[in-house]
Amino acid sequence: MTALSGLKLTAARKPTHLPQVVQRRNKIIGRIAEQIELATAQANGTTHLFTCVRSFTDKETGVRKQVETSKRVKAWWFTGDNGKLSLTVRYGAKLLELAKGKYTIEVATPANLVETLQIVRQAVENGELDEAIDNAANKLRSGFSK
Repeated sequence: MTALSGLKLTAARKPTHLPQVVQRRNKIIGRIAEQIELATAQANGTTHLFTCVRSFTDKETGVRKQVETSKRVKAWWFTGDNGKLSLTVRYGAKLLELAKGKYTIEVATPANLVETLQIVRQAVENGELDEAIDNAANKLRSGFSK
């Protein structure tokens, strides 16, 4: 009796690519996670350093190297005219239209900012913002065409 005989073996394969809708959701969910970390750090009175890995080729040796560098993350929220926080949701450089003609979410206090971001993340995971993400992605893509 072999060790594998106790396991259920299948012929399933990993998909080679995800549908575009899922890719876009994953992208914006990652950005919302960064905003949650930024808001949490701000609520705790600390700073959070975001890092990313950059690859470059050394000109002298021709060897490809990877270096971890700091990454600047801009906050999606600002203080409005009424003194309350206004939260925008971005896909790349474009604002998402959350409802017809409405691009911001009013947050009563800075303490509610993390909760609001988690609600937005849940809405993205449920597919509620797919149409807004698609519109923003198409606007963003049209800026690159000639």
